[in-house]
Amino acid sequence: MTSTKTSFIITNGRLVGYSDLQTLVIENGNIKSIQPSHFKTNSDLDLEGDYLSLGGFDLQINGGLGLAFPDLCFDDIDKLHDICAYLWSTGVDQFLPTIVTTSVEKIHQSLKVIQEFKREKPRKNEAEIIGVHLEGPFLNYEKRGAHPPEYLLPLTLDNIKIVLGAYADVVKIITLAPELDEKKEVIPYLQSLGIVISLGHSQATAEDAIIAFQQGASMVTHAFNAMPNLHHRQAGLLGEAIVNPHVYCGLIADGNHVCPTMLKLILQASNYHQGVFVVSDALAPIGLGDGVYPWDSRTIEVKNGTARLPDGTLSGTTLPLFVGVQNLYEWGICNIEDAIALVTDAPRKALNMPCLEVSSPANLIRWHEDKQNKKLHWQRIQH
Repeated sequence: MTSTKTSFIITNGRLVGYSDLQTLVIENGNIKSIQPSHFKTNSDLDLEGDYLSLGGFDLQINGGLGLAFPDLCFDDIDKLHDICAYLWSTGVDQFLPTIVTTSVEKIHQSLKVIQEFKREKPRKNEAEIIGVHLEGPFLNYEKRGAHPPEYLLPLTLDNIKIVLGAYADVVKIITLAPELDEKKEVIPYLQSLGIVISLGHSQATAEDAIIAFQQGASMVTHAFNAMPNLHHRQAGLLGEAIVNPHVYCGLIADGNHVCPTMLKLILQASNYHQGVFVVSDALAPIGLGDGVYPWDSRTIEVKNGTARLPDGTLSGTTLPLFVGVQNLYEWGICNIEDAIALVTDAPRKALNMPCLEVSSPANLIRWHEDKQNKKLHWQRIQH
């Protein structure tokens, strides 16, 4: 009689939040147990002290392989699968397609496509779409950045209901400028729908931010960008976010959106992954290389992974999420544990989702620290 082995044992791995080396037992694709590696056991894989994590979770990505998420139609289903497979190959397990400011009709079309796409059973070796990040159209004109001004809308309860339409169930995060809500009724309404409110593209004062956080806003979109600067006499939106233990700040760690010194400042002030997560904010050309690409009715030029409009306005990146991990580690801003957590644990905690734990799907990544060359190397674990 032959027996079929159903378990896979990983020993001597380091996990975020654990002080000792750990042993993981995987059965049927899920984590069955996590316990200290203090005992002798047969092992299928000895990590020899390397870190182990879930795959990345990108809460802000605007497209991929040339397709912008605001342009989605049902003919793009196969391309959407290609994007999910590409993101998986870059280490991402889950993501939120981000729909930036555009017409209500296009927002509804994109939401409908993603809603239908999510009803399919997730395919193997593809990143999973958890929901949508709606970035706009309720943004401050003065801080609109690359968002087209003709589609910006006043922040009212009626307009929120119009934009969400029949698709509120697929929207996970909405970025808005809280100072535009004169009646202060939008955030409680969105909370009642289970939508996470992120503040951004905003001129909010400290007082505006405090009210929004008290009402339930819990995130800040691409901290430092499209908001007032930190000032020693006016804390503003970002200052209030940093000192609020219940608020997470999204951060683009490409070195262009925020310089390394300010990255270090906000990470230290926010206790690293306890108050910050890293996003790619990648645009549609991610995966295609540098060049000139269409972007709504305009074009963007991508050089060395940084995208700008013809007038020089910074509009995003085309760098994968894990580039931020590498940057923060190589620049000496983060230790390996914090750098990994910023793209794995922190975004999940910001959405109150489980991190690596017993019963989690065992889509695991091994991280090896090359201390001599100040590099991080990662690979997916096959089991």
